Amino acid sequence: MVKAVIAEVLPNSLAAEIGLEPGDKIIKVNNKPPEDLIHFQYLWADEEIELLVEKQDGEIFFEIEKEYDETLGVVFEQAVFDKIRHCQNKCLFCFIEQMAPAMRPSLYEKDDDYRLSFLQGNFITLTNMKKGDFDRIKEYHLSPLYVSVHTTNPSLRQTILDNPHADKIMEQLKSLVELGIRVHTQVVLCPGINDGEYLERTIDDLSPLWPGIQSLAIVPVGVTNFRKNLERFPSFSKGYAQKLVNMVSEKQSYFRNKIGNSFVYLGDEIYLQAQTYFPPSKHYDDFPQIENGVGVSRIFLDDFFKNKNNLPASIKKQRYIIATSKLGKKVLEPIIFYLKKIEGLEIDIKVIENVFFGSRVTVNGLLTGQDLLEGLKDITPDSQVLISEIMLKKGEGIFLDGLTPEDVGQKLGIKIIVVKNNAQSLINCIISRNF
Repeated sequence: MVKAVIAEVLPNSLAAEIGLEPGDKIIKVNNKPPEDLIHFQYLWADEEIELLVEKQDGEIFFEIEKEYDETLGVVFEQAVFDKIRHCQNKCLFCFIEQMAPAMRPSLYEKDDDYRLSFLQGNFITLTNMKKGDFDRIKEYHLSPLYVSVHTTNPSLRQTILDNPHADKIMEQLKSLVELGIRVHTQVVLCPGINDGEYLERTIDDLSPLWPGIQSLAIVPVGVTNFRKNLERFPSFSKGYAQKLVNMVSEKQSYFRNKIGNSFVYLGDEIYLQAQTYFPPSKHYDDFPQIENGVGVSRIFLDDFFKNKNNLPASIKKQRYIIATSKLGKKVLEPIIFYLKKIEGLEIDIKVIENVFFGSRVTVNGLLTGQDLLEGLKDITPDSQVLISEIMLKKGEGIFLDGLTPEDVGQKLGIKIIVVKNNAQSLINCIISRNF
């Protein structure tokens, strides 16, 4: 039987009032078992509710009268109460397939669930979609969705996803758009595979579906030491990245003139590899794919320079080290230039090599506790080391390898300070600790 397990009861909520507790399971709402958070919210929208709950000592039935928009006030353990739709593809570049062994189980979950696309922004391929799924998307108007396209060339997409049913992507996207569903798309770019003419075709095929297709992000393939056949995935060279930036810039200019926004966006890593400037904020429009690493650095830099004039002239003498990735250093360098002007503040960047996943992984989000242990082993004891929260699992405060900042700090005899992933938080952290 499907059960919605409660993880948290919000204070002063209806759930708290009727005595619900973490661990309780909602069995039925108005005599129907909720399949997922979407279905639960749909059932809960009635003003008269019959609620069947399984508690530790048995089942309890509640009759509730409420306002239409009054929530129950709980957080569920999972957004999907039945089984998650697992991905049946064997993509050439699947990151989960190149994950290190013996890590936490959730890191090996390959979902391709349209519900998690709507609820959490997970990218799906649409290859596991059935007619009933499209019907449900239409019924509940689940918009926006996030779709991994990779290429619109039918045979190449079949090859990339290793799925004979992957060739109908344009037909599926058109169906979603006709239902009034907005879609954000992505291409994971692999040099020599889905770039060049294939990439230009993908952009040209998707753009006529705007505004149904809201955006297209192009992000570089991620490759770790745990991947087989590494030679199939050459690194992004500076020259390659520069050509890509130039091509996409031309496309963006065309789209801004034609439809009023850029439509296609490059992941931050590509600009850093090209050793060129990020586009101005207006070229990112409303930053539609910020969670996909598109425009994060632009926002970070804008945030700093907006507040640069508020920096103090001096502080009590302190020393900080910012531990970051190779690409993270490139973003931070102009900020460090200004911070070093503050009298009494000593601040430097320490680049942490990714020993765990391999040197080709150069982003903050994939640094592990073990990488920090290795990269900071020569740091003076009692040092204050700043790291971005992006290195940690949201809500749990652990690195990908299960270590915590406290573990790392204790083993090295240093203080690890976790900073939110924005420039103002970095400034506030330094200033608030020195007055």
